[in-house]
Amino acid sequence: MGQIWAAASLVTFLLVGQTTAADQAQQAETARSKAEVLEEMAAPEGNKVPPTTAQIITKPQAQAVDPTGEESLDDAITCLARSIYWEARGEGDAGMEAIANVIMNRTGQEGFPNTICGVVKQGQEQGACQFSWWCDGLSDDATEEEPYSHAKEIARKALNRQLRDRTGGALYFHNRKLAPKWSREYIRTVDIGEHVFYKPVGGESR
Repeated sequence: MGQIWAAASLVTFLLVGQTTAADQAQQAETARSKAEVLEEMAAPEGNKVPPTTAQIITKPQAQAVDPTGEESLDDAITCLARSIYWEARGEGDAGMEAIANVIMNRTGQEGFPNTICGVVKQGQEQGACQFSWWCDGLSDDATEEEPYSHAKEIARKALNRQLRDRTGGALYFHNRKLAPKWSREYIRTVDIGEHVFYKPVGGESR
């Protein structure tokens, strides 16, 4: 009798595990599909009507995307979250949200790609690029679970247009320890965390 009970329990456990994995995969796929629509809406030529309740990415959906931090950079949530993670993890909400603001501000602007992944990966993976973590030759995997989970939550809110722009419309930033020559050509908007933010003179990117 005990063996039968143990076998039944094992079968139940395996079925529950399969259901949970399938549910997570479905949540992730839903999040990716919603992100594609929200990405288009957020572009300069996109629909400025706020997303509907049905279009908004939920927290469980966003967290189901790239659960281990090791997936390919092929969707808006993963690309945005990895950038937030690598550029500003440990800085708190303000610093992390500011990185998200810049990427969202760039998407679809003249001189920048029309997608978030395009913005993040603009340039070459090894050599000249826009985001140093992308082209430094090191692993792009997010190895710290809690900071990456928080980065995905900020990415979700950014795509849902639930973040205010802390940067004043900035399209560029650099670490405050640096003083790149290009910064002289732009208007400094704000300092947040470890970064200084800029927007172009006249509002046009270069």
